[in-house]
Amino acid sequence: MLTILFDGIAYGMLLFILAVGLAVTMGLMNFINLAHGAFAMVGGYTTVLLMQRAGWPFLACLPLAFLVPALLGAVLERTLYRPLYQRPHLDQVLFSIGLTFMAVAAVDYFIGSTQQIMQLPEWLKGRSEFGSGAFALGMGHYRLFIIVVCALLTLALQYVLSSTRFGSRLRASVDDQRVAAGLGINVNVVFLATFAVGSGLAGLGGALGAEVLGLDPQFPLKFMVYFLIVVAVGGTASITGPLLAALLLGVADVAGKYYIPKMGAFIVYSLMIAILIWRPQGLFVRKGAK
Repeated sequence: MLTILFDGIAYGMLLFILAVGLAVTMGLMNFINLAHGAFAMVGGYTTVLLMQRAGWPFLACLPLAFLVPALLGAVLERTLYRPLYQRPHLDQVLFSIGLTFMAVAAVDYFIGSTQQIMQLPEWLKGRSEFGSGAFALGMGHYRLFIIVVCALLTLALQYVLSSTRFGSRLRASVDDQRVAAGLGINVNVVFLATFAVGSGLAGLGGALGAEVLGLDPQFPLKFMVYFLIVVAVGGTASITGPLLAALLLGVADVAGKYYIPKMGAFIVYSLMIAILIWRPQGLFVRKGAK
């Protein structure tokens, strides 16, 4: 039981880092970016290719797994996404889903459709066993590493959004862009930086999740629904909602596949439906934004 809970928390933390950028763009910037998973795929392939073809160590690849999608996100935000901020949500959905299919086709053409294998360093392999019987806890070293890294990123992100000048400028820009611009805030730069960081976090999540979730050209499509569930269930008031939603989703998914494998993802979707019936706006709702 404890092992399942541990693995579920690790899976949930990973889903949170993968989806938090979508939570920010959809909840704060009011933009539906269904191509978010493509940035995660870019980070995953950046890590795998650097390790396989350039011989880079795993830890050295992680900063680039953040920087490459972040730079790509900044360029795309400036050239393609920004003109769509004021367009209807349907236009945003059609554009971003089309971008996703283009990314899937490009990766399939240039790299191939085979599943990528990432060789972890020795110190991240194996498990440590504690206790016995029903209270036995088997901690995979890599999953423990994921929990620690994602927890540190969550704390850092929460601090930036709630306790820094950039966070206050972002909230002001979201609440009323015209007033924020009148106060001297460069709204375009704030949104550009926010989109880039969200894309970079997705890429870092894709790098960390390549060994756990698998990595192939269909990655953005396979996990798109999970990202949307995290955002829909968690709400948009803060990152606390998506974090709790991701942890619930991770534990429910791991426990369901272990105890009732024939049910598949039925338990996850049932949990989502129950929560949204109870709280249609998600666990946490942001008030006062225009």
